[in-house]
Amino acid sequence: MTPEEKSSFEQVQKLVAENNKILRGLRRSNRVSTFFHVFYWVLIIAATVSSYYFIEPYVKLLPNVMGAVQGDVNSANAAMQQLKSLQSVLPSKK
Repeated sequence: MTPEEKSSFEQVQKLVAENNKILRGLRRSNRVSTFFHVFYWVLIIAATVSSYYFIEPYVKLLPNVMGAVQGDVNSANAAMQQLKSLQSVLPSKK
């Protein structure tokens, strides 16, 4: 092997070692990034499920509350109708 070939071979070895170091860093960076993305979505899903768990009793009460409100509105409408009928029966002042 001539000195020129030996020098060229050593340069290629150094470049390969540097390239390998860069590629390992990229791979490590990619793994860490993937881990944090998965962790991020697990955290979002867990927050959504747990918030529904705490809000669920109030959500289940909504139909009862809406029914009660509708009953109160119907009672108020019936009272208004009675007042109108009472007003038509009473003599009016002119």
